[in-house]
Amino acid sequence: MNHYLDLFLNYLLVEKGLAKNTLEAYSRDIVRYLNHLEAEGYERFSQVRPLDVAAFIGLLKETGLSPRSRARALSAIRMFHRFLLIENYCDANPTAIIEAPKTIGKLPSLLSAREVEKLLASPAGKGSGEVRDRAMLELLYATGLRVSELVYLKVRDINMEAGFLLTMGKGEKERLVPIGESARTALAEYSADARPGLDRSGLSPYLFLSRLGSKMTRQAFWNIIKKRALEAGIARNISPHTLRHSFATHLLENGADLRSVQIMLGHADLSTTQIYTHVTRERLKRVHEEHHPRG
Repeated sequence: MNHYLDLFLNYLLVEKGLAKNTLEAYSRDIVRYLNHLEAEGYERFSQVRPLDVAAFIGLLKETGLSPRSRARALSAIRMFHRFLLIENYCDANPTAIIEAPKTIGKLPSLLSAREVEKLLASPAGKGSGEVRDRAMLELLYATGLRVSELVYLKVRDINMEAGFLLTMGKGEKERLVPIGESARTALAEYSADARPGLDRSGLSPYLFLSRLGSKMTRQAFWNIIKKRALEAGIARNISPHTLRHSFATHLLENGADLRSVQIMLGHADLSTTQIYTHVTRERLKRVHEEHHPRG
């Protein structure tokens, strides 16, 4: 049955245009599922019944997998069985009546406007590393890019005159995002004073480079933001995604409409962006409780 996994992944890539990270996650979930079916003695997908799939999801719970991870695994298995049905590799879908595990919506962590200011000011020197880090942090907060989108930016993707950048998001979808004046100033300084020294060959197409002249990696930038947060006196554990969450929440708090924020974040579904309305409501509740005489 493992033969059908390759066909399924090719289908997701060609027909659905899913991103590489999503394909890898689906592949891991389906491999675990197929290994389970093989261990249970199944030889054909027509033998699989709804109770068999439910038993596998229950097994994932016993291994300590969170409801969110189990729901993702079930989503992958559902899509896999729908693919088998559509392509006539099987005549039934045993996942059709199975409910997803209940998940508790987790509000994203974010920084206050004051904490963001301290973080952006932490690389204060004039060395190439400080100038680069300042430009990356300013751009991340100004645009709400995912960290993968940030590190894969190329010089040609930035239009300094128009104040926009072009990025490739999930599902290979392009979008234009405004940069903002502060980020544009930091980028101009980086492009003029720091990047030429990092790009010793003068041939790298990537915007942000390591001290060795290679493309900045996600892991390297993750370490940079943790280092700069400590320097800024921010004790909480933050990640590049924290700035993305802060970008969206601060926009909404200052009157931006949900649809515009959705476009800038590159969310395919508006419901994904709506989590930030919950964040702003929770913050308003806390402000009321802390400052109202009868809060």
